[in-house]
Amino acid sequence: MQEALNIGIVGATGAVGQEILRCLELLDFPIKKLLLMASARSKGKRFCTKWGEFQVENAHDADFQGLDIVFFSAGKDTSLALAQKALHAGAYVIDNTSAFRMQANTALVVPEVNAHEIPKKPSLIANPNCSTIQLVLALKAIHDAAGLRSVRVATYQSCSGAGQKGIDALIDETKTALNGTRLSDSTVHARGIAFDVVPQIGAFLSDGYSEEELKMIQETQKILALPELAISATCVRVPVLRGHSEAVFVTTRKKLSTQEAKNILANAKGLVLSDLNDPSQYPTATQADGKLQSYVGRVRQDYADPNGICFWLVSDNLLKGAALNAVQIAQYLLNLNPST
Repeated sequence: MQEALNIGIVGATGAVGQEILRCLELLDFPIKKLLLMASARSKGKRFCTKWGEFQVENAHDADFQGLDIVFFSAGKDTSLALAQKALHAGAYVIDNTSAFRMQANTALVVPEVNAHEIPKKPSLIANPNCSTIQLVLALKAIHDAAGLRSVRVATYQSCSGAGQKGIDALIDETKTALNGTRLSDSTVHARGIAFDVVPQIGAFLSDGYSEEELKMIQETQKILALPELAISATCVRVPVLRGHSEAVFVTTRKKLSTQEAKNILANAKGLVLSDLNDPSQYPTATQADGKLQSYVGRVRQDYADPNGICFWLVSDNLLKGAALNAVQIAQYLLNLNPST
């Protein structure tokens, strides 16, 4: 039996933190001690888990000594302030923010794609952006089979991508709109999100791309170890509570038939092909809500390029796009850490 570990969660009361806790329970992760941490305003909250009842501590006052793995999901600033403290205490850090992803010496990991990058001694490991994770599951399989020449992706990202405040904003703005008042501005999203789609996630850069789009491009290149891969992205926020969808257009070095592409994606780790025999059974965000798998469908030839394949990807952004991927990294650490 696997030796139980001491686990910490920074941001335990947030949307992703709660999903990390749920994934640890669902995957029967061996835990001896559990330290739940959040901001000062959440101090004292209690949560019942399969390992007992635990009280939330202020993350900035917490003692990381003795912890084996610490999950960070409390925002970039908190990770920048506290991740090194956890590392110095001897813990692995699995960070779910953008704070460290593009640092040259930081592993950026999707286990189905590049588990070999997971360090064999306590280090900081970055969890990729939610929209990147589901994309590379498919791209890795296609690249291994036929080589990638270029990738274009348009995302349809749910409001939970902005955390609980993003969910609350969608609900509040929708109620307001149903009462006859449409809001042009949002307290959370770039524009009012009720009954609209917003082609901006994050601030705009000097070249007209958004921060989210740059994340997808750079992170995909890093995870696939293809720094020269041509990628273009348009990231859009949509009035969906949970689940990110993506329309993906790839050109391959070796021409693939539609059936060959379907077979490749059907056998890709972490993916489920929803519409193998019936194109009307394509996946949607609602289907992915609460599911551990990511889903692919609408696989077809691209009329614009003889070596092009188009497909549709859907995943629960709080699970595989965040919490589940982080816990899967931790599962690999169980086998890599000599002390466990």
